[in-house]
Amino acid sequence: MEIVWLGHSCFRLRGREATVVTDPYQKSTGFTLGRPTADIVTISHPHPGHGNAAGVAGQPRVIDGPGEYEIKGVVITGIRTYHDAEAGKTLGKNTAYLIEMEDLVICHLGDLGHELTTAQVEAMSNVDVLLVPVGGGSTINAAQAAEVISLIEPKLVVPMHYRTPAGAAELDSVERFLRQMSVPNLEPQPKLTVTVSTLPEETQVALLEHRKG
Repeated sequence: MEIVWLGHSCFRLRGREATVVTDPYQKSTGFTLGRPTADIVTISHPHPGHGNAAGVAGQPRVIDGPGEYEIKGVVITGIRTYHDAEAGKTLGKNTAYLIEMEDLVICHLGDLGHELTTAQVEAMSNVDVLLVPVGGGSTINAAQAAEVISLIEPKLVVPMHYRTPAGAAELDSVERFLRQMSVPNLEPQPKLTVTVSTLPEETQVALLEHRKG
């Protein structure tokens, strides 16, 4: 599977049979999305930085809430979470997604804003690749992200939703998270190519460059 970061919380996950785009955004984020093509789009919540399904070409199937879905051999489970630490009272609901494709399980946490419950951790117990917000503000920060990682124990971690020169949101930089994870000098990669056989035995962090779709 090929994983490309399209900016903010948006990734393109490309397998042999299907392509998934997560949380496509509007121009107000400051990033440039391009016009990615996908079979499936997942939306964690309907805010402008995450809910622009119309920005994705290919007439994709759009998934925007909890439940179980199977499309073109991709199995997706949406898990109810919240955008804040008050059960959604301030910023609303959020859906985290488990995306099973190419014999891998990818977890996209969307704009998670709280500590995970025991039930949520159990639901995410078999995650291979975790896409996690780290910039604080309206989501968990670097220290909270590190705690989530310690609970889920994924093989690979890719940070998202942090401050960059392109992004307009007032967030912490990714460097704070990298220091938290003891990998301060990590170099970004243009993409990740992941298979079951190449997964590390212990949790590793991978940093991706922003690319247009």
